[in-house]
Amino acid sequence: MKQPAISNLSSFLFSLLSPRIPLWGIIGGLSFLSIPAFSQTTPESVLATAQLVNGYFMKTVPDPTVPTFVKKERPSHLWTRAVYYEGLMALYSIDPKTEYLDYTDRWGEFHKWTPRGGVSTTDADNQCCGQTYLDRYMMTKEPLMIERVRENLEHQMSTKIGWWTWVDAIQMAMPVYTKMYRITGDRRYADHAMKMYTWTRDTLAGGLFNEKEGLWWRDKDYVPPYREADGSNCYWSRGVGWAYVAIVKAMEDFSSRPMNKQMKRHYKLLQRDFRMMSEALLRCQRADGLWNVSLICPSNYGGKELTGSALFLCGLSWGIRQELIPAKRYRSACDRAWTAMVNDCVHPDGFLGFVQGTGKEPASAQPVTHDRHPDFEDFGTGCFLLGAAEYYKLLRQIT
Repeated sequence: MKQPAISNLSSFLFSLLSPRIPLWGIIGGLSFLSIPAFSQTTPESVLATAQLVNGYFMKTVPDPTVPTFVKKERPSHLWTRAVYYEGLMALYSIDPKTEYLDYTDRWGEFHKWTPRGGVSTTDADNQCCGQTYLDRYMMTKEPLMIERVRENLEHQMSTKIGWWTWVDAIQMAMPVYTKMYRITGDRRYADHAMKMYTWTRDTLAGGLFNEKEGLWWRDKDYVPPYREADGSNCYWSRGVGWAYVAIVKAMEDFSSRPMNKQMKRHYKLLQRDFRMMSEALLRCQRADGLWNVSLICPSNYGGKELTGSALFLCGLSWGIRQELIPAKRYRSACDRAWTAMVNDCVHPDGFLGFVQGTGKEPASAQPVTHDRHPDFEDFGTGCFLLGAAEYYKLLRQIT
């Protein structure tokens, strides 16, 4: 498969810059970045690309109930597939096709709307599928779609086990709790989510969130500071992206209901972290519009990567729409990210290149290339759809 050609002058100019050097501190000083760019990108073209990518996946996996077979058999509600359904629900929000819901319901009904591992699991990865179950419940009010998720969360809150010891877990599980709060109004779910979040943020291994740089260390196995071979701090693109999107989802859920003082404190902390992360991500965006696998280390696993980039596009687009970050400063980052995702990553049939396979650090699943198939394709598609949907909404809002 050949890489699509660069489609317009602006992206060509950016391609002339070194693609491996992060834009730490450069973006604000380059006057040509303010040139109106990507005028050919329309909401309709974004939607068409999202449909292409999703169509490829649904054709590749026509039966959503079939287990995956990567080294061993795993049920189809594992976390990688759950992330795909997060993206599919995001696509449905801009393209409400019945076929998306039918595909989702066939999957959920097969798994009895139950977390992987049953209602007693406290593993965040196993709980991720609950996000989509609750999204469907909000559309249908069908009790089966919520009952086992609620039972699972009650079990975890009562036993107080299952701490989020890796940054991915924030994305996998925190939105399940915040969606349950959104549905029920029971603040216990929100409080528990924030208790877990702040423990991971501030306590685990000395705290996984580095406020000085606005980025997250990966997990307890990498006691900060964790460094690359050249001595620079190691921040894994997708791991940071997981936390970023989870914060967005939690803020959206919290703002859906009137907030008392405690909820306002929760929201204020998340908003502060979101803004710090947005500024950090702006500084380390690559010249070509994507982000490195290792965010600030161009010399070690510094190549372009789709999943982290798509998650960052999702969060930045949402933040602009909510007026939490200024469009004047962040809009061009979204435009460049989307154009690079389309030009560099989307194959003509909808297959996605530059998707890093499963792992827990920049060194995992290397090399990350345009043509290489990752071990799991589903979560890459989900990340892409999350970014595409929010960028579509941004374009619709500003045009």
